[in-house]
Amino acid sequence: MAGMDLSLVAERLAARRPELGTYIIGVTGAVAAGKSVFAAALAEHLAAEGARVELVCTDGFLFPNARLTELEILNQKGFPPSYDHAALRAALEEVRHGPTIFPGYSHVTYDIDPALARTLNPPDILIIEGLNLIPTHGPSLIDSLIYLDAPEPDLEAWYLARFLGLWEAAEHDPASFYARFRHMSRPEVEGLARMVWEKVNLKNLHDHIAPARDLADLIVRKGPGHEIVEVKARG
Repeated sequence: MAGMDLSLVAERLAARRPELGTYIIGVTGAVAAGKSVFAAALAEHLAAEGARVELVCTDGFLFPNARLTELEILNQKGFPPSYDHAALRAALEEVRHGPTIFPGYSHVTYDIDPALARTLNPPDILIIEGLNLIPTHGPSLIDSLIYLDAPEPDLEAWYLARFLGLWEAAEHDPASFYARFRHMSRPEVEGLARMVWEKVNLKNLHDHIAPARDLADLIVRKGPGHEIVEVKARG
């Protein structure tokens, strides 16, 4: 991750850390904003400073595809109704006090995978990354929220590159969600990816994700190469 390193982010977070108990940090932003890579790098940085850090993802709290199909919202995966809010809140409450099960999500099958569930003991720091981190059912259980910000043209370019990369990789992986698109030509797949971006991800960004920017404790602005170009604290 070129540009600024994570020292400034870690410094700003340290100033907000509770004196006792597990410090829960949320990392959110648009689809393809690089949340997973950023959160993993932040976890590594904080662990190097001596903290016991665990990293989880909100994807594990999506309803299974079968349930989303029953609710007729499979095409709204990632929108607030597609998450089990009660389970997410319960896990964030419980992990401060004792062993807690965090469900897992497969990015191969694009569905909940029980084999990927993890039981975590209360860490010094828990980083949870993903969508759906604005409190909609009671007060926030996150101590510090980071919003990854980037211009929409960059977000779209990153999404298209990721989609095409996964489509290419699916050539030799029939279990991949993207294998269903292997019969399509590259231009057709690119057109599909643009349609999904515009009709689904951009709408989700505008309606449900971007509002988190005004609630975030830290806004991390990224450049076209995913480099950190600015770290801004709220308030």
